[in-house]
Amino acid sequence: MLQEYPNTQLFLNGEWRDSLSKETLEIINPATEEIIGKLAHARKDDLDIALNAADTAFKDWKNVSAYDRSKILRKAAEIIRSRVGLIAGLMTLEQGKPLAEAKGETLGAADSIDWYAEEGRRAYGRIIPARAQGVYQFVFKEPVGVVAAFTPWNFPLNQVVKKVAAAFAAGCTVIIKGPEETPASVAELIKAFNEAGMPKGSINLVFGIPAEISEYLISHPIVRKVTFTGSTAVGKQLASLAGTHMKRATMELGGHSPAIVCADADVNVAVKILSANKFRNAGQVCISPTRFLVHESVYDQFVEGFVKSAESLNVGNGLDEGINMGPLAHDRRLTAIEGFVADAVEKGAKILTGGKRKGNKGYFFEPTVMTDVSKDSRIMNEEPFGPLAPINSFSSIDEVVEEANRLNYGLAAYAYTNSAKTAQHLGAAIESGQVSINHHGLGLVDTPFGGVKDSGYGSEGGPEGLDAYMTTKLVSQTGL
Repeated sequence: MLQEYPNTQLFLNGEWRDSLSKETLEIINPATEEIIGKLAHARKDDLDIALNAADTAFKDWKNVSAYDRSKILRKAAEIIRSRVGLIAGLMTLEQGKPLAEAKGETLGAADSIDWYAEEGRRAYGRIIPARAQGVYQFVFKEPVGVVAAFTPWNFPLNQVVKKVAAAFAAGCTVIIKGPEETPASVAELIKAFNEAGMPKGSINLVFGIPAEISEYLISHPIVRKVTFTGSTAVGKQLASLAGTHMKRATMELGGHSPAIVCADADVNVAVKILSANKFRNAGQVCISPTRFLVHESVYDQFVEGFVKSAESLNVGNGLDEGINMGPLAHDRRLTAIEGFVADAVEKGAKILTGGKRKGNKGYFFEPTVMTDVSKDSRIMNEEPFGPLAPINSFSSIDEVVEEANRLNYGLAAYAYTNSAKTAQHLGAAIESGQVSINHHGLGLVDTPFGGVKDSGYGSEGGPEGLDAYMTTKLVSQTGL
């Protein structure tokens, strides 16, 4: 029998506690629309506790050796693996994704912590040969300081761990503004770090009104680094605020990923991989393939296969056996997806499958495939963040590259071709922080993850993800 869903408190200065105001928020199961728990709601007085705790802890944590930091992180990873069933069950209850996906995310979070535990031990500086005798030029990497991290609900563990594991490995301390929709799984991650031996005050977890918390934390002099994953609109506001106060920032923002299928592609492979990743997490993925651009010679074959794949999915409560796709995360998503479909149809799109809410209980929406989608429809210009697949055709490589680069997004892009020349051309010509060709190879902890244009700046993952939490210092000296 699945564990009961707990109420979630704030984690401040090493203690789980209610907010000082005793305010709470309700947590809703998106599969049943039932209230399953409550969440402590932080205000500025609670944030002050977190700020002072993180600032005090940083003075000691920054001096702990990378070797010893690594041991604590590895222990946290093992604790998470030992609780994968518990954490995944909570995630499915609060977020909706199928249990198998939740387990994969939980184990992936543990792997990410392990990777940064090792990467942090290899954050080397360097010695620069001097132009004059007796001069020694040293480059040191130092932790930036207290980090304010803002994370979304679509991947509750993955989005937090990308930030905190890198920050801890670098020697920083963190205040996490977690997602109000999915707090319990995040709290379990924080428990693991705490039990592994992270110093008191080094990790703090708060929830509340996003605008209130971000404005207060980003402008506060104690915070030295801001990292955010979320929509482009909100990201621009936070980046502007960070810039006003000269805070370092990483912005992982929205996307609208083109998925190109060329005439010489293996269409069956393209259908299998792209459909699986379109409907993963009910399409609520920032790098989800969004605009399907298929060469006219293989268009009918691709569309037929994609429709069959969409219709084969079992949509339902993520806790049930055999479910491939769960509900949307909350009622606002359901309303938004219905709006995208209505707009596309009004502008001439044809719905080949799906297109409407599934049932009348829970935030379920049918996997949807549409064709003849006008370029001026909302779904071709705004990030849908749901299980909608618009498929259009193209006739030339130049035409499809122009369409791929038309929008001011540049987070991810996909292409399928059996031509090395075409693959090389698309990899170079597409304006995106990440391009994956003939497979789905993005979002791994050892590779950089980030966008260009309105999709943000900075990278998470890879050595770049660790470097984002470190400053570079040059010390030039001579002997006495």
